[in-house]
Amino acid sequence: MSEEKNMEQSPENIHDTEPENIQSTTWSKDPETSNIKLETDNMEVHHHPQLEHKPKPWKEYLLEGLMIFLAVTLGFFAENFREHISDSHRENEFAKELYAELKDDSAIAANRLLIRIEKEKDMDYVHSYFRDGSLNVLPKNFYPAFTTNLYLINSYAFEPKDGILSQLRNSGSLHYFKSVELQKLLGDISVCINNMRYRNDQEYQYFASPLKPFLLKYYDFNWLDQLRREYDSAYLLNLINTYRKGNKLIEGKILNASSLNRSEVCNMILFYKQMLVSTQSLQLKNYIIANRKILQVLRENYSLDNE
Repeated sequence: MSEEKNMEQSPENIHDTEPENIQSTTWSKDPETSNIKLETDNMEVHHHPQLEHKPKPWKEYLLEGLMIFLAVTLGFFAENFREHISDSHRENEFAKELYAELKDDSAIAANRLLIRIEKEKDMDYVHSYFRDGSLNVLPKNFYPAFTTNLYLINSYAFEPKDGILSQLRNSGSLHYFKSVELQKLLGDISVCINNMRYRNDQEYQYFASPLKPFLLKYYDFNWLDQLRREYDSAYLLNLINTYRKGNKLIEGKILNASSLNRSEVCNMILFYKQMLVSTQSLQLKNYIIANRKILQVLRENYSLDNE
């Protein structure tokens, strides 16, 4: 053991091992150091130039400000132009829809006015017959006039439509119409529509009482039932007109004729006639006039048809 220790610690052994260790260490470090040095030598040093900021002339600042102002202004005008085109398109669409609705109502109102005038003639006939005619033997023309006079109510009523107008009003879209005259007329026709509906309610209330109780007591609904069976039409006024033009006779009678008070019946018919005449000369006529004015303004401002 002592010899082995002496051999490990002998100078020769140390001399033999040290050069190898040193040489090994030297070769392991030199390449790295050499590479680092080469890379350092090859690196280029970039120097940032010091920029010298010189103040711009005042004209350049003015030009830049002017260009910014022009860009903002052009953008503003472009947006306004786009909104104007969109509003103009909506205005024309609303005008067309409103025109179509009012034009349809114009034709219906004119028709209602004509047939209500015919109803007045039937009222005069029935009034005269109840005053002087026989209550037992009835002529062919009595029951058609009796029916149109006191039984048919809805066929003669004019119910104005205001769907588009209400939509425009509720959505705040009436401002799209630039014409002050048109906006005023739309306000006028709204009043006419309300008055017409109120008048319709009054006429229906008069039908509910006293006309309806009178019909239940004296009107022969068997005559009406036979009329419907004889002629094929869902519109009762057309059935009556067809019956009047034909030769067929459908017999009818006045029920409970013995209890009928002629003067009371005549007075009831005349009062009803005055109500209808007042509706035609005021509410219905005012609506027709307002409707025509609006249609005329719409045609002039929006190049709509003039049929």
